[in-house]
Amino acid sequence: MKQFDIPTTYRSSFISTIKKSRKETDPRKKDFTPTLLDFGPVQFLVARHFGFCFGVENAIEIAYKAVEENPGKRIYLLSQMIHNPSVNADLRAMGIQFIMDTKGNQFVNWEKLSNEDIVIIPAFGTTLEIEAKLMSLGIEIQKYNTTCPFVTKVWTQSEKLGKGNYTIIIHGKHKHEETRATFSHSSEFSPSIVVKDMAESKKLGAFIEGKISVKEFHKQFKGNYSEGFNPEEHLSRVGVVNQTTMLASDTQDIADYFKELMTGKHGLENLETHFADTRDTLCYATNDNQQATFGLLKEEADLAIVVGGFNSSNTSHLVELCEEKLPTYFISSDEEILNAVKIRHFNFHDKQMLMTRNFLPDKNPARIILTSGASCPDAVVDGVMNKLLSFYTDHRSKEELLSEMRIK
Repeated sequence: MKQFDIPTTYRSSFISTIKKSRKETDPRKKDFTPTLLDFGPVQFLVARHFGFCFGVENAIEIAYKAVEENPGKRIYLLSQMIHNPSVNADLRAMGIQFIMDTKGNQFVNWEKLSNEDIVIIPAFGTTLEIEAKLMSLGIEIQKYNTTCPFVTKVWTQSEKLGKGNYTIIIHGKHKHEETRATFSHSSEFSPSIVVKDMAESKKLGAFIEGKISVKEFHKQFKGNYSEGFNPEEHLSRVGVVNQTTMLASDTQDIADYFKELMTGKHGLENLETHFADTRDTLCYATNDNQQATFGLLKEEADLAIVVGGFNSSNTSHLVELCEEKLPTYFISSDEEILNAVKIRHFNFHDKQMLMTRNFLPDKNPARIILTSGASCPDAVVDGVMNKLLSFYTDHRSKEELLSEMRIK
């Protein structure tokens, strides 16, 4: 896989060494058991796969290249490059201005832009409407377009569904930048509708089965279907794609639900006429991170710490998986670990910060699961590990541990 030129400050010699060793011994990722780092009084179970993915490193490289190649010019990002606060703060520090927030609220009016300005499209991609607006201003949009290739893969799948006259059901979070972009692109190819979970899928299924009226359909899905969407006409042939950072199992369950629904309504012999059995469009990193988390949860541990941006979809799903088994703390950096007693962490369900006392177990050794989302730098994860290690006396050094593990 391509090696990207990103700032060394995002990398960690210790974490990178662990990752490199696992890649060398398991290049095809057949083994998702975690790496055990035994420091003596505390043990870390580190996920087989976590941290920066292809799309994130590609986006960061392009953003830094944009600054390097355009001295003196105004450089803008449509919105957050990725969902990580430290990376976005670094970009701002370099003079890059953000045009809008993650919800689409504008900080910079379009009228203030000129054809001399540089605009970077973030890894989530953007809508066709925004692309058209930028082009109308004479701004070149492809040179610094960092849209993740796995997002464009979803758009390609949507185009195939459209050519087959299937309506596109998008499993995603309605307000997420990637889902807004995918909805815009898919609507160009075919009637499209967004469902965020199985509950919404079943509401859509209720209409397909004739259990709710057209009026109720419009009430339930207002704002989440494409212009001109006619549920009586457009829900007879469907296919499912997803926001690339959703839980794979959830997307599969939703696809299976609509497949079973169409089988029951139209018969198995007519299934292909009414349901497009698409392959999952989840990105490889999201899938690997989730599989690695399942590997973590097979081990005994006292707590889990998941590191990443609080608005990161793929990170929140890792938290969701971990909290089903053990106490889980979602933090963005080591700064949320206030001391050996208190930790400040994010409840992504209620969108609130919480404070928990006595989060570390009074035992020897303590076992801590540690992982991060696809937009989190290894250096941030390493900082979290260092902070936790500082609370334990007489622990082995990292160098000693690597030597014992025979990792070079």
